[in-house]
Amino acid sequence: MKRIIAAILLLLLLSLAINAAFGREFTDRTFISSHGQVLPYRILFPENYSPSRQYPLLLFLHGAGERGTDNRSQTAHGQQLLLSDKMLEQAIVIVPQCPKEDYWVNIVRPVTSNAERTFPEAAPISASLMSVKELVDSFIILGIADKDRIYGTGLSMGAFGILDLAMRNPDYFAAVELICGGVNLNRISSYKGKTAFRFFHGLKDDIVPPHFSQEAHKVLKENGIESCLVEYPQANHNSWDTAFSEPDYIEWLFKHSKRKEP
Repeated sequence: MKRIIAAILLLLLLSLAINAAFGREFTDRTFISSHGQVLPYRILFPENYSPSRQYPLLLFLHGAGERGTDNRSQTAHGQQLLLSDKMLEQAIVIVPQCPKEDYWVNIVRPVTSNAERTFPEAAPISASLMSVKELVDSFIILGIADKDRIYGTGLSMGAFGILDLAMRNPDYFAAVELICGGVNLNRISSYKGKTAFRFFHGLKDDIVPPHFSQEAHKVLKENGIESCLVEYPQANHNSWDTAFSEPDYIEWLFKHSKRKEP
């Protein structure tokens, strides 16, 4: 197993060096996890990329509607932000794609139109989210990603996934931004990490109720965790359109670091 992992990391390192010459455009990749899943992902390399440097890394998780294997749909929302933001020109951006038969998070989905999703307190990590974690870890192990500047953002199901990773790995992310997300409140009430949270939600959302973000934000604040809540009174579920237009969307993330200041 160690030899297989070493071979995968070596191939990843070689592919990074080769693609650095092609400039900062989305590059299509696949990652094979330790449990054998083939995970498609798209990646943006920093401008003037050098494998001898460490870079901040942003993990972007898409929503349920973008699942599949085409390695394209996952950038249907947010692509303009990822390609145009100046701060991301010196960062690694990873956008994996969840297969149709899986979800980022194991939750109980509504069976009637008036029912809500529920978030189990002790559900196992999904196979696809486990692959995502291993993918990000591979960049940290190679010394390419700065472990003190790992960031996460996601929309809808993707926000569920980022929250799930943050709960399972309390000090993994320096900061995360969640658009119309949700998490089990018992899990978030026992959160002891130092990740900064920023929630976005449309108050007319009829898919993921706004109270999911409101309650999570309230619990974090009560526990002394840095948390912000941005609400859009006229937005429905697609509040990501408005959130991605916030001028400090990436800046807010990148002002956080786990590295202690001297």
